[in-house]
Amino acid sequence: MNAMFEAAKEICVYMQSQDWKFCIIGGLAVLRWGEPRLTQDADLSLLTGFGEEEPFASELLAKFKGRLGDHTLEFALTNRVLLLHATNGVALDVAFAALDFEVEMMERVSAFEFAPDVILPTCSAEDLFIMKAFAGRAKDWLDVDGLVVRQAGKLDGEYILKHLEPLCELKEAPEIMEQARKRLGFS
Repeated sequence: MNAMFEAAKEICVYMQSQDWKFCIIGGLAVLRWGEPRLTQDADLSLLTGFGEEEPFASELLAKFKGRLGDHTLEFALTNRVLLLHATNGVALDVAFAALDFEVEMMERVSAFEFAPDVILPTCSAEDLFIMKAFAGRAKDWLDVDGLVVRQAGKLDGEYILKHLEPLCELKEAPEIMEQARKRLGFS
């Protein structure tokens, strides 16, 4: 089995055993919805709420090795992302989710078979578009473009813009909305 899939499956099985709400995001989700690309870590979003991150992080650190040694928990609580290693050494990034958009995203999660015996819960194509656009890095826009091409005519543009707009207002980045509208054909 591919090491990335093995690592993602390991953490997903653990989170499922805890009955947590989570999903695969990032490069692995791009494999499902967009144009395949190389990824070096497995990214997940874990619904923790605000102020409840530490118990989740502590549980995960009891099972997985932190990538920042003794500073892993402090970094996670400050930056809302827990940096771990799966038992096979693959990097795992667990983003703590709490925003209304992220709560709704967890309701839209669906399973996808990446390989035989590797069925993982992933975010929707629309939610991936929102997260990638909001991140706004050059590589994220390439992923967005791949999503638009591969999901031609299937993306719910109104859903995307409705959820992306308040995030862009918080970030004070109206240019993200302009780019998203353009890519969705709303400009």
